[in-house]
Amino acid sequence: MEGSKKPLASLFGFDSMAEKHTSFSILDNIKAMGLVFGDIGTSPIYTLTVIFTLTSPTIQNVMGVLSLIFWALIVLVTVEYSWLAMSLSTKGEGGIIVLKEILSSKVKKGRRSLFAVYLGYLGVSLLMGDGVITPAISILSAVEGLKLFPGLGNISLETILLITCAITIILFAFQHKGSDKVSSSFGPIMILWFLALFTSGMFYIFKIPSVLMAVSPHYAIDFMLHNGLPGFFILSEVILCATGGEALYADMGHLGAIPIRQAWYLVFVALVINYFGQGAYLQLYGKSEFILFEMVHKVSDILYILFIILALFATIIASQAMISAVMSLVYQGITTRIFPLMKIKYTSTHLKSQIYIGAVNWMLLVAVIIMIFLFKKSENLAAAYGLAVTATMTISAIFMIWIFKVSNIKIKFYAAIFVLIIDLLFLLAVFTKIPHGGYWSLIIASIPFFVIMLWTVGNKNLQIAFRSLSIDTFLESYNQIYSLGNNIKGTALFLTKNLERVPPYVVHCMLRTSIMYEENIFISISTSDYPYGIDVTKVEEIAPGLKGLIISCGYMEYLDIPGVLKNAGINEKVIFYGIEEISARRPFLRLYAFLKKITPHFVAFYKLNYRKLHGVATRIEF
Repeated sequence: MEGSKKPLASLFGFDSMAEKHTSFSILDNIKAMGLVFGDIGTSPIYTLTVIFTLTSPTIQNVMGVLSLIFWALIVLVTVEYSWLAMSLSTKGEGGIIVLKEILSSKVKKGRRSLFAVYLGYLGVSLLMGDGVITPAISILSAVEGLKLFPGLGNISLETILLITCAITIILFAFQHKGSDKVSSSFGPIMILWFLALFTSGMFYIFKIPSVLMAVSPHYAIDFMLHNGLPGFFILSEVILCATGGEALYADMGHLGAIPIRQAWYLVFVALVINYFGQGAYLQLYGKSEFILFEMVHKVSDILYILFIILALFATIIASQAMISAVMSLVYQGITTRIFPLMKIKYTSTHLKSQIYIGAVNWMLLVAVIIMIFLFKKSENLAAAYGLAVTATMTISAIFMIWIFKVSNIKIKFYAAIFVLIIDLLFLLAVFTKIPHGGYWSLIIASIPFFVIMLWTVGNKNLQIAFRSLSIDTFLESYNQIYSLGNNIKGTALFLTKNLERVPPYVVHCMLRTSIMYEENIFISISTSDYPYGIDVTKVEEIAPGLKGLIISCGYMEYLDIPGVLKNAGINEKVIFYGIEEISARRPFLRLYAFLKKITPHFVAFYKLNYRKLHGVATRIEF
């Protein structure tokens, strides 16, 4: 992909040729099962259980809720993500940051563009907040199934919490080794899980086949009309069936759109059959504490033992997928300069998505453990779950409406408006969760959002205070000093933001101290609007003894600068870079200065040869 040129229509996913895969692939479908559908695939463990703690399982209510779930999966996952969102991509990549970048490229600079940027920041923050609650509710809900395990009927709440925490700690402790080595087993395990969901659902549907009538939307409408405000509150729990739907779009860069869509159709059938089977079970046996687990437990103890083990593996895979997604989001944030630099480890030689960020990993672990002990039960966690997901879906729908409008794609524009209306209904319902624990979603999301705002506003103020020199003014003095001939042998590299403005440290080095080498090269590194691709442009002669090298890198690329320099035929003797010593007056900017001080410098991020590095400090006041 590097250096490739494509028509804009392809780059932004408006034609099928932008997709990486164009034919059915069993292997890719299996991979999609493991990498994409863990979160939404484990939702049946707790969704109906939580809903029917709020309402009685009468036949009318069961049919209405099943109809709501069926159409939520159709509208919020199949239409919004599988059809609309996945038709928009940048070099095959998807996700809310991609939507933001596509929209930013189509909207003129100004208030609208700024609104899109901040809406994107909010979406990123909400997704990261979701990354805390997903592992907590997924693993806890599976471990709770041990209550029905033969011989463990009296297992205490404290024991369940300790087992949940132990599994969570082990999961996070192994992140630094990377999931690449074990991810090959994710797909087969999830296939077994979806087969188990399908067969357990069919077992009870055969007993009450009339439950399939719930596919008719009139049951959902009738439920909402007859239940009034309590029915509206139920929507806040119905949304749990669609959590993880955004992964279809966010993960399309790993496998391509077609394998994910094909796998989704299979997953959709398994989920719907299982939900309807749970509905049939409720009609047969009434209220249940753990509907999915009890419907399997009633069939056979041996089958239940196998099922609960499979459920544990499925929830671990779902948690792993969310952890990887958060790591990927933070990496994109670092490369697009909305997050501070962090130490990154690449855990795979061939999968760019496999990265490990220690600071993020351990902060996530602490947050997940706090959520587990704070809420104690999966049904309590469900009160905090869904707000971030629904808000992210709503933001994605707004972006899509905007993009389809400016692109004049009318059918998808009107479809996106319909999706937004449904998203807003669910979002309004989910707001009712805020007093009952939903505020934790907002608290968690506010942390990355604050960091983003701190970093972006601080960087903007830094650039304003940064007294750079225009290249023309710089060259007047440079030519005079260079022409004297007192130049050091070898090649020196100077890292700059661009070639039009010369940073203060370069002025200090070359003009004030007269440190000039026989060959001087300004290197500008920028992040492109696309996820992948590295473009290198040489500027042969800016002035005698002065050249330029412009490197444009995709925001999901791993940039090997030493490799780029070697390929460009550059054998540097020394690399100069600037270090800002910031003195800020306002408390907000003081916090930014502290954050910048404790984060690694970008030379560490790009892993340059430390033996050749020379940092030059510049004091900046604002």
